Amino acid sequence: METRIRKVQKGDEAQLAYIQTESWKAAFQDILSEETLQKATQIDRATAMYHGLLEEQIGNGYLMEVNGIPHCIAWWDQARDEDMPDYAELICIHSLQDNWGKGYGSKMMERVLQDMKAAGYTKAMLWVFTDNSRARRFYEAQGFVTYGKTKPSFETREICYEKTL
Repeated sequence: METRIRKVQKGDEAQLAYIQTESWKAAFQDILSEETLQKATQIDRATAMYHGLLEEQIGNGYLMEVNGIPHCIAWWDQARDEDMPDYAELICIHSLQDNWGKGYGSKMMERVLQDMKAAGYTKAMLWVFTDNSRARRFYEAQGFVTYGKTKPSFETREICYEKTL
């Protein structure tokens, strides 16, 4: 399978929104209530969010294609947490369920971490739902560790993971 990772550009909004919302539906169906998941996966809202991010050039977005078909997205920026000003934050990494477990997320993560380091960051962080054991195993396999910092998110909690670059 041929993969290509590129920076996102104006016009990618619909693909980004589709991958994010479909990934959320598959990954969070047992974590979030049906009502919350429906609200969080409204394609029009997600498309508008990505349109705004691209228009205002906020953060760093990536799109991975597998055999020419969009499959995986990632987004990072300077950490939003006031107590972590020198960290880069992985805001999201999502892929379509049909290719989970095939190494595409690891390729995307490698690219994102390289770009964070090239931008001058020495530390990265991310937030993940505490009940998302699949994602937590993925982040731990990528060298991220947690020190127990949590926060409420939707009707559940998120836990913070960190990594030295």
